[in-house]
Amino acid sequence: MGGLIGMVSKIEQDHQRFRQIVQGKIRRDLRKFLSRGELIGREGKRFVSIPVHDIDIPTFRYGDNSGGVGMGEGKEGQSVGGKDGQGGDQEGKHILEVDVSMEELADILAEELKLPRIKPRGEHRVTTIRDKYSGIRPVGPAALRHFKRTYREALKRQISTGTYDAENPVIIPIRNDLRFRSWNEIKKPQSNALIVYMMDVSGSMGDEQKELVRLEAFWIDTWLKRNYEGVESRFIVHDVRAQEVDRKTFFSVREDGGTRISSALNACKELIDTHYDPSDWNTYLFHFSDGDNSSDADNRLCVKILEEQLLPICNMFGYCQVTSAYGSGSFLNVLNEAFKEGAADELGPRLITSKVNGRDDIYESLRTFFKAGR
Repeated sequence: MGGLIGMVSKIEQDHQRFRQIVQGKIRRDLRKFLSRGELIGREGKRFVSIPVHDIDIPTFRYGDNSGGVGMGEGKEGQSVGGKDGQGGDQEGKHILEVDVSMEELADILAEELKLPRIKPRGEHRVTTIRDKYSGIRPVGPAALRHFKRTYREALKRQISTGTYDAENPVIIPIRNDLRFRSWNEIKKPQSNALIVYMMDVSGSMGDEQKELVRLEAFWIDTWLKRNYEGVESRFIVHDVRAQEVDRKTFFSVREDGGTRISSALNACKELIDTHYDPSDWNTYLFHFSDGDNSSDADNRLCVKILEEQLLPICNMFGYCQVTSAYGSGSFLNVLNEAFKEGAADELGPRLITSKVNGRDDIYESLRTFFKAGR
């Protein structure tokens, strides 16, 4: 028995060591994962598969089995598997897919980017109710019988009545000995977060720009889900008009019209007003665009909507300008000028902007958005 326990302990140590190696590889290559989309598209609720290079897993190695009687076609002395009998001269590629939990991935992200934990704002009035087995009682269903406590009661009874026989220690519980687990309903405060992604899908936002948005949105989701127990993501696309869509449509749809950014901000405000009470939800808003808005009048309207309607009810508004060969990029300057003092509270500016010229900028963009711990 002791040998088995020791073997299990050794296996557990080896597994922990393997996980440390995997984490080290991910940490070393994190910037590559961020910028080149190394994540395999098999995202689940809690795990994601990541290809980790140059980790060899144990395999069986067989000896020389060339002796014995062969069957089938072929002549004596003919090589097997190659025309000229020559082996390959290229190094093999060792790629191991490892399932990594989203929590583990988020922790690696936070360590590398030096991100502080987010401090949820407001009162957490949304609660989850769960049963906690916190006591023992003499009545209850058979499924909740507490065998150890029942045995103890029977043993105490037999000892006190003098019926316990040390030579033949048979303990038979009676009805009065039965004990059952009891439970209480526990209301646990739950920190909920809403993420609204808005994206310009006009003709100037091409596939390359959408891929940058997809990568950044994945890591935004990963970090916020690490900080909140309940996260909902909603998606709005716009050209001159805005509409809510599902995640798949968000990253694939493309229009040819112009751009009116205020349409997305208005749609976002309507969504929040209809479904999400700001006192119950920590709200994160992200808008992605190449910065080419329709007019100066709409720029002024956007500033007004942000200042008066959205910033007062959200934890953060993040504007990410994705460089496009066809966009003017002027909206970033509009926001930086209008909010140069920053709509701020004790945790820092509430409106944060970043610029992504290419995949290598995603790393710094994420740091910019979350370095304040909002």
